[in-house]
Amino acid sequence: MLYGICNLSIVPLRIEASDASEMVSQVLFGEDFLILEKEKKWSKIRLSFDGYEGYIDNKQYLQIDEETFDKLADSANYYSSEIIDFVTNKKNHLSTIAIGSRLPFYKNQHLLVGSEDYYYDGNVYSEKLNKYEIIQKAYQFLNTPYLWGGKTPFGIDCSGFTQLVYKICGYSLLRDAKDQATQGEVLSFIEESEPGDLAFFDNEEGNIIHVGIIMNDYNIIHAHGKVRIDTLDHSGIYNVDTKMHTHKLRIIKRLIQ
Repeated sequence: MLYGICNLSIVPLRIEASDASEMVSQVLFGEDFLILEKEKKWSKIRLSFDGYEGYIDNKQYLQIDEETFDKLADSANYYSSEIIDFVTNKKNHLSTIAIGSRLPFYKNQHLLVGSEDYYYDGNVYSEKLNKYEIIQKAYQFLNTPYLWGGKTPFGIDCSGFTQLVYKICGYSLLRDAKDQATQGEVLSFIEESEPGDLAFFDNEEGNIIHVGIIMNDYNIIHAHGKVRIDTLDHSGIYNVDTKMHTHKLRIIKRLIQ
């Protein structure tokens, strides 16, 4: 088995081995993964964090050995906390990183990506935060443009948004909305929900296609065109600008007590 780690800021993860292929997610700086197949230009990988699979360009990651991969699995998680920041290597070369990037083997403002030592003097997230802080972190992404497969403040999709917010608060979500809906405890009514719970929405075929984070006073923050705040009722999401319902409510889940 082969293993890798991302040493660039934001790398596209594609559904097929082609630059023209659909981007289904992104790999952030410091994320490690299994290499399932390696070809001349592309590798099929499985991310350690959420098990998501796709193709990544061989020029956009570093290969690591099994020992390093296993140590990463056993090491504490440290994530960058600034919307955008940077790390520098020993040659003082700068690399930008987005919020939620992992800082492997972080200690005393140093981290190790493969054999490369980096310096980072920003604040970090490293522990589980209280549930009420989820909404405060979500506010940071207001007006982020919607991007299919995105999971950064430069472009994000609905499940990338919920996953990233939960991640920097110390909790793990799967990547897609339909998979996130399998996690947590089902709530019967909106009235039972608390800020930080997740609401899921389906299409006419009954497939879950959207997710958002419930706020106080029956509001919801979600990525639809951009990260925005709308109203949540028993029917679904009511867009405060268009005065129309945009998503049909399917289920409400609680992942954090």
